[in-house]
Amino acid sequence: MTAPAPASAPETAAPAALAGITVLDLSSVGPAARAGRMLADYGATVVKVAPVPRNAGVQIQPPFYAYSGHRDMQRVQIDLKANDGRAAFLALAAHADVIIESFRPGVVSRLGIDYEAVRAVNPGIVYCSTSGYGQTGPAAQWAGHDINYLAVGGYLDCSERAPGDKPPLPGATVADSAGGGMQAVMGILAALVGRATTGVGAYLDVAIAEGVLVLMGLYIDEYLATGTEPGPGHYILTGRYACYDTYRCADGKWVAVGAIEANFYRNLCRLLGCDQWADHQTDDAAQDAIRTDFANVFATRSRDDWVAELAPADTCVSAVYTVAELVEDPHLAARGVIAEATHESAGTFRQLGTVLAGTDTSRTAFAVRDTSHTDTDELLVAAGLDVAAVAALHEGGVVA
Repeated sequence: MTAPAPASAPETAAPAALAGITVLDLSSVGPAARAGRMLADYGATVVKVAPVPRNAGVQIQPPFYAYSGHRDMQRVQIDLKANDGRAAFLALAAHADVIIESFRPGVVSRLGIDYEAVRAVNPGIVYCSTSGYGQTGPAAQWAGHDINYLAVGGYLDCSERAPGDKPPLPGATVADSAGGGMQAVMGILAALVGRATTGVGAYLDVAIAEGVLVLMGLYIDEYLATGTEPGPGHYILTGRYACYDTYRCADGKWVAVGAIEANFYRNLCRLLGCDQWADHQTDDAAQDAIRTDFANVFATRSRDDWVAELAPADTCVSAVYTVAELVEDPHLAARGVIAEATHESAGTFRQLGTVLAGTDTSRTAFAVRDTSHTDTDELLVAAGLDVAAVAALHEGGVVA
């Protein structure tokens, strides 16, 4: 069950931020699909452009619940390799504001639907290409996934090592989500703001690996300015001090401690009965002893007992939740972050709601369509094709 928003939360009847913006999203998974998801949550009309059924194997088909089930999106199926299919896509593109694609560099040019082709029919288009390493450069054609971009961006090397000095596998797709998807959304929104002033669209070359560099900017800039090479345990945020670490509790569960500020650290020492360490927060020689004492104290009580005492007391202590735990957290429930969705064949299930600032966070229920449904006919007619022309495209297997 989800709880209503707090009574003190301001109410607004303002239209969705991206109402009136149309996005053609040619992706099925990955960073581009995340970008499409976010734009839809901000109110854009997002149209998923998928292959016709006979070519569907060229795209990964995510499960019905992935990417929030593509809620609030429309769908068109077009054979982009066919001349008539390319023409149909360009007819849609002529009326769109944004195009997102995630093919390997060069593919959209071969298909005849690249930025130049679209700009010829729509000079105001914002065309966003997402790829692992960018559209140019020696690595442009390399295949990769989240772990590869985190690896080349220094993220894995600066993270705490597993036994055997093994770089860790991250618990979330940080590169795909932040390095790629959010980078794409920021670029698109900036380009739309620019277009509102100039009337000119833009081409965006979103390189996911370069988005990871932005996430690692503190460490990269430090190295470039000082020559000091970062790594695990180098800095307060990467495990140098006991005040920023995780500790196991009596029930085998964990707490996270982020007491960076001196006053928060002193509060923590006092409540743990470790006042002897209050003046040694950044004393490198004392860190092993501090960690040992902290670990021994945390091991005397359950995680939730510690969190109940420490979290409200300005200590920067929180529970290390499992996913199953976090979706039942009372604070998140009070914020209304979990919504209910209904799928015609999968039934009713819960999913993450519209939680990003500026989206309609009051929504608690969504309908999720099966991917067998398309809006092809309505969208093509709205783009200027007559009914007979659309019927001919169906007859030729160009659209579905």
